[in-house]
Amino acid sequence: MLEIDALSSGYGGPPVLAGVTLRIAAGEIVAVVGTNGAGKTTLLNTVAGLLRPVAGRILLDGAPIGGLPAERIVRAGLSLVPEGRQVIAPLSVEENLLVGAYGRRDRKGAETLEAIYARFPRLKERRRQPAGLMSGGEQQMLAIGRALMAGPRVLLLDEPSMGLAPLVVAEIFALVAELKSRNLAILLVEQNARKALALASRGYVLEAGRVVLEGPAAELAASPAVVAAYLGASRKDAAA
Repeated sequence: MLEIDALSSGYGGPPVLAGVTLRIAAGEIVAVVGTNGAGKTTLLNTVAGLLRPVAGRILLDGAPIGGLPAERIVRAGLSLVPEGRQVIAPLSVEENLLVGAYGRRDRKGAETLEAIYARFPRLKERRRQPAGLMSGGEQQMLAIGRALMAGPRVLLLDEPSMGLAPLVVAEIFALVAELKSRNLAILLVEQNARKALALASRGYVLEAGRVVLEGPAAELAASPAVVAAYLGASRKDAAA
């Protein structure tokens, strides 16, 4: 569903990403883990069209999307849930959701809105409330709901657990696992490597803008190198 080949990207100076290659199939969750500054957000922003690639290819279901404007990439079937949620604070919950459906051509926005409210009952309860007055966890649900309103085939999630209480994190990750059953291809960028690899089927480790390890998520979670660098525990603890 999503193919990234030898992708390089950055912010005008030396590239932040250097030759990144990865694949995601429909119905698959793929995790990208790494420390701050590894290039994880740069990767997602480049795929989503917020940054132009310096080199390489990005294919969505076989069609090239690298370098296209972000709004065309959304219409092609790829949505980003950005780091820090970035809801539109003065707008109501429902207005934020409808913004997500703005570019849809199939005119099913109302139908999708009801589906989002069924999935997130708290959003329906607060649909007239300004988004900026919601809790962090509710805003994260809103950001995910807004992305789903576009009807994507590929969903990019940038640090969905950031700044949230453990119980809310568990709820968000359970939601992501449930979304997999919709045959979405999900690319999950997450500094909480333990949770990300437990959820994903495959994973990539990004370091200084390069993929340094890749493979089945369970194997990465058990790798001494990954445990030492990213999981902050012994191998025995990581397997527990």
